[in-house]
Amino acid sequence: MEKKDPRIEKLRKMRSKAQEGGGQDRIDRQHAKGKLTARERLDLLLDEDSFTELEPFVVQQDDPDGKAYLGDGVVTGYGTVEGRTVYVYAQDFTVQGGSLGEMHSRKICRVMDLAAENGSPIIGLIDSGGARIQEGVKSLGGYAEIFKRNAQYSGVVPQISLILGPCAGGAAYSPAVTDMIIMVEEQSFMFLTGPQVIKTVTGEEVDFESLGGAEVHMNVSGTAHMVTQDEESALALARFVLGYLPSNYVENPPDRDSGDDPSRVAEDLNRLVPEDPTVPYNMHTVIETVVDSGTFVEIQAGYARNAVVGLARFQGRSVGIIAQEPAVMAGVIDIDAADKISRMVRFCDAFNLPLVTFIDSPGFLPGVSQEHRGIIRHGAKVLYAFAEANVPKVSIVTRKAYGGAYVVMSSKYLGTDINYAWPSAEIAVMGPWGATNILYRKEIAQAEDPEAERKRLEDEYRERYLTPYAAARAGYVDDVIEPAKTRPMIIKALEAIQYKSQQRPSRKHGNMPV
Repeated sequence: MEKKDPRIEKLRKMRSKAQEGGGQDRIDRQHAKGKLTARERLDLLLDEDSFTELEPFVVQQDDPDGKAYLGDGVVTGYGTVEGRTVYVYAQDFTVQGGSLGEMHSRKICRVMDLAAENGSPIIGLIDSGGARIQEGVKSLGGYAEIFKRNAQYSGVVPQISLILGPCAGGAAYSPAVTDMIIMVEEQSFMFLTGPQVIKTVTGEEVDFESLGGAEVHMNVSGTAHMVTQDEESALALARFVLGYLPSNYVENPPDRDSGDDPSRVAEDLNRLVPEDPTVPYNMHTVIETVVDSGTFVEIQAGYARNAVVGLARFQGRSVGIIAQEPAVMAGVIDIDAADKISRMVRFCDAFNLPLVTFIDSPGFLPGVSQEHRGIIRHGAKVLYAFAEANVPKVSIVTRKAYGGAYVVMSSKYLGTDINYAWPSAEIAVMGPWGATNILYRKEIAQAEDPEAERKRLEDEYRERYLTPYAAARAGYVDDVIEPAKTRPMIIKALEAIQYKSQQRPSRKHGNMPV
């Protein structure tokens, strides 16, 4: 009988122990909550048998009880998603509640550094009770090291955070700096101060779900970008979204053959926009009709619904979609919509995704509250983002493009490469009602029938100033196109400008209004 090498046996035992996490009892408790373990999550996220673990034997250095767990509560390493290398870390809630200490943070920082150095995405699976109190300031320093890397590697490689359990206190700042946050309904929680602290300080009573659950961050705070019903779906969604993104900022996004005809026309679009400019229609219909079939992935769908942003494909090419939704608040731009749009524009520009923008907005939301809360500053973010972006840009005015909304929403004069308008487009300083009140106030007041005179003057103004042909004559749009042919026109435009090269003035960085 062959003699076993004790050194190999010890290695196998230690590796097996490292893979046990906090032990079977705690694994069972994790499963009883309907949650997967860190390693089970990695198995679903990554291609089969592609995961290679790093630093599995690291332990807490100052362990007063002598019960340090191998891996120190986080599984780190690299693997592949659809054959492309990604670096990952998965916090293990079965080990001290996934709390972060010095060595735990060092492991995360290690894979973040490797990801940036090798030009690969970094994906964090977050399930942690927060800082490890018994390690004191070392835990806080560990968080700071992670935050620093989140900021330094922003725009270098894609960073995706999956919140698969609690993410409380200062820990929430890390995913907030990443490119995308995916949460799970009734399982994910993010907040800076918990219900007990809030009750003590302010007297308000609130539960975890109402304070920082997935629905809150999807629909109210805008912190979450996408939400799923369970963590298996969240992990599948992360894989899917990665398919739209390059591995780093110097690469182009991967193409995927969708099988959709690039010459396809959509006659329904010719009848979509009502003749009455006050009647809404659904911009989602426009987007889903013109992009490659089934490729539109909406981001922040529940937040600032008067704006629509997401990822899609045209002839297999990844693009970012920016639009207004006339069926919600008439597509007006408010503070939240401005933030949502500007962040998406900058995200796409950072990772070489062309921008396709659909415009239908009567302007910025008026009101004392909006002005006092800084609509000027927030609206300036949109124009700054579009003006700064040097990826290929195509815009289509489907109906209203009034005043500042026309200017900031990817207008030709902010550097958009190809600008189209539909026959229903209205491009002007303001709408006919406001314009006639200013230009013809006396004539209306002196008329025998003021309302009839107002209507006549509004029609005259609309015919003279609001038609897309007036804008085309002045060079504000490149062409007026038939709505049915929007898809092939966008595809031709993207092909024509795909090798765009644009130099910017040398500088450290701009000072974007925030």
